[in-house]
Amino acid sequence: MLEPFAAVDVIRAKRDRNVLTDPQIDWVIDAYVRGVVAEEQMSALAMAIFINGMTNHEIVRWTTAMINSGERMDFTHLPRPTVDKHSTGGVGDKITLPLVPIVAACGGAVPQLSGRGLGHTGGTLDKLESIPGWRALLSNDEMMQILTDVGGVICAAGDGLAPADKKLYALRDVTSTVECIPLIASSIMSKKIAEGAGGLVLDVKTGAGAFMSDPALARELAATMVTIGIDSGLKTRALITAMDVPLGFAVGNALEVEESIEVLAGGGPADVIELTLTLAREMLDLAGIDADPAKALANGSAMDSWIAMIKAQGGDPAAPLPRAREMHEVLATNSGVMTQMDARGVGVAAWRLGAGRARKEDPVSAGAGIFLHAKPGDAVTEGQVILTMYADDAARIPSALEALEGAIQIGPAGSTVLRMPLILDRISP
Repeated sequence: MLEPFAAVDVIRAKRDRNVLTDPQIDWVIDAYVRGVVAEEQMSALAMAIFINGMTNHEIVRWTTAMINSGERMDFTHLPRPTVDKHSTGGVGDKITLPLVPIVAACGGAVPQLSGRGLGHTGGTLDKLESIPGWRALLSNDEMMQILTDVGGVICAAGDGLAPADKKLYALRDVTSTVECIPLIASSIMSKKIAEGAGGLVLDVKTGAGAFMSDPALARELAATMVTIGIDSGLKTRALITAMDVPLGFAVGNALEVEESIEVLAGGGPADVIELTLTLAREMLDLAGIDADPAKALANGSAMDSWIAMIKAQGGDPAAPLPRAREMHEVLATNSGVMTQMDARGVGVAAWRLGAGRARKEDPVSAGAGIFLHAKPGDAVTEGQVILTMYADDAARIPSALEALEGAIQIGPAGSTVLRMPLILDRISP
């Protein structure tokens, strides 16, 4: 087959800061999936995009081309309106776990296709796999049946959704082109649009523990993704939320499941409850459902949805969660007020304890992680336990302690504590 373009011409166009045409974009994505555009050529194009950027139109077209590289899911036959949420990831970010059953209890259907953790941020599937028997891999028929019966499903995405993104994501990881807003936005949105939900709420994290630590860049990313969604016919809005300090008190797989269950039972940390309910209200609004998510927590219907969802995926919601074999307590070195708890430092420490992975194929420890006994603004006394580390292998603890060096600061009583507000901004068309 005679190709309509040459890869070198597309690379040169972007290298020279020109706007790529729709046919150029459609071709280069399709040809890359077919193997006509070589890895080194797409590497050069990704770097040219990294350096010179893209217009909004280019980003939307690039996203559409990646969607068209695979299949699209269709939920229009479901008896409930569909709505989804995506978080850019953070430390202790367990929000999906209570959020999906809350929205389901209110009458929505949430097809939450999630991923696994890499580096210092945890993965939703890793957390849920700490529940005995729970399955992440479902057939499309199983997924549809659970959405019909329960209203919520959290599972792994199939290989058929945006295969161009899967290939390009791996390439960006090894060519230092990850931190590029056009490529990040198109990566996230190609999968979410192909997923087929009727509405999408984006939770874009910012702060030390977030992928996008600069609030200005987080806003730019959020606005770009909202534009892509709206231009693609998907009702989309975004919240910019804080990740300077870990969310809740639990960081680690089984620990975060336990804390999520506490929220569903009517307890749990205030920040986790606030963010979960805020996102639930946004999702219900997009879905056109007039319901109060706080009532679903209070009356137990959200917990009922959780139990039904876990059982439907083979899990035993009553089974004890895994516990790590080793424990180490970190004590306050002086009395005063905790003024800082760097989310990245805590996340890296939990990762080193075994809660995360460095490579996609690495296993994770279900019971490993960190439980926080104090957070910035809390008064502490010398010798008080401020966090507890959990690991299956005691040899992991020293390197985790190294990650915490300088991450926690305790000032004298009355010290000023600078914290980001939990919700920094809301972006809606």
